[in-house]
Amino acid sequence: MATKVYIVYYSMYGHVEKLAQEIKKGAESIEGVEAKLWQVPEILSEEVLGKMKAPPKSDVPIITPNELTEADGFLFGFPTRFGMMAGQFKVFMDATGDLWCTQKLAGKPAGIFYSTACQGGGQETTALTSITQLAHHGMIYVPVGYTFGLGMLEMEKVKGGSPYGSGTLAGDGSRQPSELELAQAFHQGKYFAGIAKKLKGSH
Repeated sequence: MATKVYIVYYSMYGHVEKLAQEIKKGAESIEGVEAKLWQVPEILSEEVLGKMKAPPKSDVPIITPNELTEADGFLFGFPTRFGMMAGQFKVFMDATGDLWCTQKLAGKPAGIFYSTACQGGGQETTALTSITQLAHHGMIYVPVGYTFGLGMLEMEKVKGGSPYGSGTLAGDGSRQPSELELAQAFHQGKYFAGIAKKLKGSH
């Protein structure tokens, strides 16, 4: 049986989605792992999204809370709002109450990735404040640590990401994930998938 990794994300301007696509490639580079992309539902109206100049959503399927039970592990991605996960993702997590009551997600590994506007915009606090969601479900948080090697220590180039997970800096929205940020995302997917596969094999 293949190890199923669900990459579940919210992306308003496409930055988080680009990381998610690279994470999927990394996860699928591990033999015996199947990775699938999912979006959480949008809670803003088309009118509001239009005023925010948000592009149309991609055709990645929308996930429902109960579909989380089908996966062996998760990578959750979202943009930052004031140093925490965006409300769209929080609303989705709030809807997982029934899964919490039955502990259907307990013992499953989970990681986090994110996008912020600037370096001080929550590259660490967004992950730290999101770990509470995992802890209450009894999920096993898998940080990427410094396993990305020298790419974690880059000082000459502007770079998102941290030991907590891969990340990107969006600036005013025009900056796209760099090659280095995408490389860390690929690494996170591969690293996480390897751990998810080991955990499933040990059951």
